[in-house]
Amino acid sequence: MDIHQLAVIHPDAKIGENVKIGPFVTIDANVEIGDGTIIDSGAVVRSGARIGKNCHIHANAVVGDIPQDLKFQGEDTVAIIGDNTVIREFVTIHRGTASRGKTVVGSNCLIMAYCHVAHDCIVGDHVIMSNAAQLAGEVVAGDWAIIGGGALVHQFTLIGCHVMIQGGALVNKDIPPYCMAARYPIAYEGVNKVGLHRRGYTSEQIDAIADVYRTIYDSGLNVTQSLEEAAKLPASPERDVIIDFVRSSKRGIVRKPAS
Repeated sequence: MDIHQLAVIHPDAKIGENVKIGPFVTIDANVEIGDGTIIDSGAVVRSGARIGKNCHIHANAVVGDIPQDLKFQGEDTVAIIGDNTVIREFVTIHRGTASRGKTVVGSNCLIMAYCHVAHDCIVGDHVIMSNAAQLAGEVVAGDWAIIGGGALVHQFTLIGCHVMIQGGALVNKDIPPYCMAARYPIAYEGVNKVGLHRRGYTSEQIDAIADVYRTIYDSGLNVTQSLEEAAKLPASPERDVIIDFVRSSKRGIVRKPAS
């Protein structure tokens, strides 16, 4: 381990092998930090934080502080960060409440400077949050989602996998998988074709995803009817992911913009 003499580390904290901790870092009790992780100067790791392997927590970030939720009564909860995740300067990630008991940021994520992940959020793997994006409590973001800089995501919102959200967006509806969302009010802007191609999806798979969304958005049917029609399209994992997401949405999904 490489621990600076000016770091303050509680003796009960569990620190892995080959961890580097810079000056003026504070690490509380009831903290676990995985092998190979780097924590830069001024970062604060609070009780309940569980940091994976080979993460990099940059200067002045705060992981595991108590929720900004008036219902929080000091319950024993955690904030979990997966392996290989980068947390940039001044990011704040709060631990859970009694609702879920945990806040989770997955593996291989990039959480850019000044982002906030509130209590009980579940952020998948390979997610990118651009500078100053803000997730309110109990948001769920699927794998490979990209949330643009300055986006504000309302509490309890669901963000599907492989979604791209415009910078500065106000997100108050659920964003279904594989699509792009932009404008004000937030709206469906088509399939995230570029992102899907980059991740190995074939043109045929992307066309099939587009067929599902044409059925949902362009058929003139209500949501229930359009999902029934979408279920008649050729079977694929992507079709089923979309249908299951829309059926489970409680806030309602984004609409297509008026022409």
